[in-house]
Amino acid sequence: MMKATVNMQNGGVVPAGDEVYDVVVIGAGAAGLSAALLLARARRRVAVVDAGEPRNAPAAHMHGYLSRDGLPPATLLDLGRAEIAHYGVDVIRGRVEHVEPGYDVRLEGGPVLKARRLLVATGLRDELPDLPGVRERWGKDLLHCPYCHAYEVRDQPLAVLGTHPGAVHQALLLHQWSKDIVFLTHALELSPQEREQLEAFGVNIVEGRAVRLVVDDDRLRGVELTDGRVIPRTAAFLFPYPASRDDLLTLLGCAKDDNGWVVTDRTGRTSVPGVWAAGNVVDPRAQVIAAAGMGSSAAFAINADLLHEDVEHAVAQHRAVVALT
Repeated sequence: MMKATVNMQNGGVVPAGDEVYDVVVIGAGAAGLSAALLLARARRRVAVVDAGEPRNAPAAHMHGYLSRDGLPPATLLDLGRAEIAHYGVDVIRGRVEHVEPGYDVRLEGGPVLKARRLLVATGLRDELPDLPGVRERWGKDLLHCPYCHAYEVRDQPLAVLGTHPGAVHQALLLHQWSKDIVFLTHALELSPQEREQLEAFGVNIVEGRAVRLVVDDDRLRGVELTDGRVIPRTAAFLFPYPASRDDLLTLLGCAKDDNGWVVTDRTGRTSVPGVWAAGNVVDPRAQVIAAAGMGSSAAFAINADLLHEDVEHAVAQHRAVVALT
């Protein structure tokens, strides 16, 4: 068993410098925690490094997660951390500064963790338009995912802001939850086909750029346009630009696709030996339950890879002993 010391400054656990983890998981969202749980139950020595910046922190509740529907995202993470702690996983609060092949995981202002394998589950950040009220209302009544939040604003007057090419599909999809939808073109130039689709679905198209969200008594009341009009709405949706937190994977030289996202196989294995990635860091569409599944799949594959290495090492030692007898 690895010796560890408690770091009172960050509340986490810091290992002795000469010890080696089987796996270091970077990121303690659903993907990272799920992977750590499975690996710890397989009696692997695991550390999880958590910077404490979950993507869904602004949301009051998460939905679509079987048996956990409506649970606050922070509560899910608290439960996950408690579960992995039960199996002896070291949870270290901090940020990874650098990773060197081998693998040495250097923390900002802290120790270097030595690992046989890495799982990067650092998620992504949503890049939002620079409009007054957007950041303040994000995750409250300014929303992104219809599957996650539309049921809670069903049959209400909704707006969709044209901030991203995906906004048209978003508006068409929202028609399943409300028939009172306004599409604000904002920065988006609609094609004739897109305009026809929206009109056929009864979506009211309003030309003009939005300048701010109108909020009163901590509730969205509408969207103001440059000409002074206020479009009354009780909730709005926009499609953010997802930016992967893949700096570590990039530094390690992991291959990317034409869209700039790190490429993995079905288990999360990257092009760099010994490095896996799971969750939103490689798939911006993955909901919480999908990210957890990706973490679990990666953990299976990592354990199998470690087993293969362990067997090869044991066989080599066995042959050496046999050769001496």
